[in-house]
Amino acid sequence: MDTPAFLDRDRPDVPDIVVPGGVTPFHLAGRPVRGRLVRPGKLADAILTRHKHAPAISALGGKALALVAGLASALKFQGSFSLQIKGDGPVSLLLADCTDTGGLRFYARQDQEQLDALLASGKQITDRDLTGNGYLALTVDQGPEMDRHQGIVEITGDSLADMAMHYFQTSEQHACWTMLAAQQTEAGWRSGALILERIAGGGGSDADADHSDVLDEQGEDAWNTALALAGTLTDAELLDDALPAEQLLYRLFHEEDLVVGQSRALAYGCRCSKAKLSDVLSRFSDDDLDHMVEDGVIKMTCEFCNHDFCFDRKEVGTTASAN
Repeated sequence: MDTPAFLDRDRPDVPDIVVPGGVTPFHLAGRPVRGRLVRPGKLADAILTRHKHAPAISALGGKALALVAGLASALKFQGSFSLQIKGDGPVSLLLADCTDTGGLRFYARQDQEQLDALLASGKQITDRDLTGNGYLALTVDQGPEMDRHQGIVEITGDSLADMAMHYFQTSEQHACWTMLAAQQTEAGWRSGALILERIAGGGGSDADADHSDVLDEQGEDAWNTALALAGTLTDAELLDDALPAEQLLYRLFHEEDLVVGQSRALAYGCRCSKAKLSDVLSRFSDDDLDHMVEDGVIKMTCEFCNHDFCFDRKEVGTTASAN
């Protein structure tokens, strides 16, 4: 006998993947610089290939996954941290989120007519070509009993990295540098991110206060040096599975008193279940449910993992309650 929908809380048949060293935090001792190196590895391929997107959209999705994982890992929260882009381009909606435990998921809604026209143009496609004009939002959602924290900015820049840096410049008002990459390799889709943030420097002593101008200048020099070193990183290095994170960071910052922190795991994080979708269906009227029936069943597809859930009409609505 099949499990009733309201009791079926098992995950669907999707990849059960955990990447132990998905995010590697680090800082430069004595300098106002901290950062995260994000490398989801095979997890990127598992998430992106759930959908049959054009390579340009999958690349944008891979960069979004790496970015949201890196930003979420710098916060203390319980719940989910999401990146949402809504624009008037071929990708009208993009959503990537990461839970406090490192669970990642991604969804993109595309306008096929606009996408076909863009692909037919033969031009080198930028992230901005895909999103068009609109807004970018970053949101921390800690559940219904907690206030949501959200920042929204207008889409600015040609790349997702540019859009993210514009967000931090205007919304958070502190310096942040980001490099994002995503490509389809022989091993499948790979994505990655290197994120640097300038943090407050100085020890806060009276001596520091007396020499604040000097400390500010030293901090600016240290920040610019870190940016120059980070700028030497190539996409190939960032996406190389055979190059350990610690070794890559050492290549970049070994002369800047690099301190590598405890890495954080990332995982396949779609949170759908038949029980959740059954709850959604319970909010529809019987007439609406009857119109959803095809060949005797109601089929609902999770937008994130693209898994189909099938419900017998008798399982949902007042008909189910009567049974």
